[in-house]
Amino acid sequence: MIVPPTSVRVLVATRPVDFRKGMDGLAALVQEELKADPFSGVIYVFRAKRTDRVKLLFWDGTGVCLLAKRLEGSKFRWPRIEDGVMRVSPAQLSALLEGLDWSRVHARRVARPTATQ
Repeated sequence: MIVPPTSVRVLVATRPVDFRKGMDGLAALVQEELKADPFSGVIYVFRAKRTDRVKLLFWDGTGVCLLAKRLEGSKFRWPRIEDGVMRVSPAQLSALLEGLDWSRVHARRVARPTATQ
């Protein structure tokens, strides 16, 4: 199971991409089409036309990482196909990668403590 830190931003490209692209091709896509910085520490999530495949591109502080996953006997639950990106929480990304319905995962907000006990 892959669990990103809770402080990381996660952006999902809602339109399928050519899955022959590697890390350089996806980084160029982030810069040119999404108008974003692939080296910012944000996790960029890409889908294929086939809904059983996902690729993640992110900068870990020392280099660009590319993670690919194919579900066996199942499909990822994706948002509607349209232009642009959609922000999801790290918990929603974790659910997506497990093949679960990520849209049912919501973060709990807890008030910051005012004093130590």
